[in-house]
Amino acid sequence: MSIPARITAPIIFAFLCAAALVAFLWWQLVQSTEVLRQATVPEMQQVIAPQTGNALLDSPIDPRDRALFYLRQGDLLALRGQWADAQEEYEKAVDADGGLPALRKLAQAQMQRRDISGVRSTLRQLKKAGAKTEDLLLLESIVALRTGELLEARKLLVNAEESPQKQYGLALLSIIEGNHEQAQLQLQEVIRGWEPVLRSHARAILSAYQEFALFEESTNIHLTTLLARSLAQVQECELALPLLVQVTQVKDDYRDAWIIQGYCELTTERPEQALSSLEQAYNLDPQKPEIQYFLARSYAALGDHRSAVTFFEYALQNGFQPASEVRRQIAQSALADGNADLALSQYEALTKEHDTTLEPYQGYVAASVALGRNEEAYFMASEAVRRWPENADAQYLLGWTAAESDKKEEAKTALRKALKINPYLLEAEEKLKKL
Repeated sequence: MSIPARITAPIIFAFLCAAALVAFLWWQLVQSTEVLRQATVPEMQQVIAPQTGNALLDSPIDPRDRALFYLRQGDLLALRGQWADAQEEYEKAVDADGGLPALRKLAQAQMQRRDISGVRSTLRQLKKAGAKTEDLLLLESIVALRTGELLEARKLLVNAEESPQKQYGLALLSIIEGNHEQAQLQLQEVIRGWEPVLRSHARAILSAYQEFALFEESTNIHLTTLLARSLAQVQECELALPLLVQVTQVKDDYRDAWIIQGYCELTTERPEQALSSLEQAYNLDPQKPEIQYFLARSYAALGDHRSAVTFFEYALQNGFQPASEVRRQIAQSALADGNADLALSQYEALTKEHDTTLEPYQGYVAASVALGRNEEAYFMASEAVRRWPENADAQYLLGWTAAESDKKEEAKTALRKALKINPYLLEAEEKLKKL
């Protein structure tokens, strides 16, 4: 028995809205990395997620600037769902004296990766660094919720002083316990509170209840799916998954529940389970590009890059956005599968986009040099320098490819300029020494 269109239509519409939001955030974060080198040292901010490759800062920087850079790099990786790489960037930010913002981001990545012992270690560092009591409360209570220690979570939250963090934690607990009236009241308290990120998260979750209320004949399965979707949006997939299992066990032809379940399993590093869930969704709707894209990501995570390329290409043909992300993924999987020509064609297409970054140039150059196509690499590096003459990484690419093409004097000039722009660019220093 299929679910009526009046129920599935809002879910589909919500997914499209979420995709548009991700695309906007992605563009905004990529743009921010382009101007990062001009930034002074503002107060580090809580951002929901961000990286565009191997770019380094283009000018000398003090440690706090460098910490901010690593935070942004980690945020872009997190937005792509590459939490292991994001964690590495956040660890660099901590080592660069990033302070409380870096530690909070590190804890977030560790929770996404289900590294509970790592989270607890980071919590100890946060306490030593003087983190606010309410921020520690939220992290500790979410750890308890994710590990199924509901009594411990309730004890922590009930005994704490009033704060948006307390109300948000209680709302999550109420959702898990099925006390939806109480959850809505607590979410409204968070929205009236002073914590901007939690206000945004609370609105996202509360919108699930509001959407459900529009349809008088909706079932509890519909509400559970809406709540799971909203939890996934606020990076609480670990809490969403048990809800989704309840749905798919009762109704195994609920396509959108399988999509959300597969997405959550993928982002929490369960690729085998993600593949199984997304195959269920694909069997129900083989033309949906979101399913094809996340299926491809699952295959890639499992090392089946040939299948990954196939489904990434399907997603691209069917209009998945942002298309640039699909092309980047195709290039990476194609290289891993030994299909260099396909990888180079994707990188080249990315370099021609009006809002391109240096990353596809770097990918094209690295692949070309590895294949011995040094003149092609040199041409692409020259194009990068033409677009970004004051970018240290672009100058490094030119120096590297010039050296590979036996243009030693030009190589030396480019590498020296790269080091003048960014003295921290060790790769340029090493290549210059060899010349």
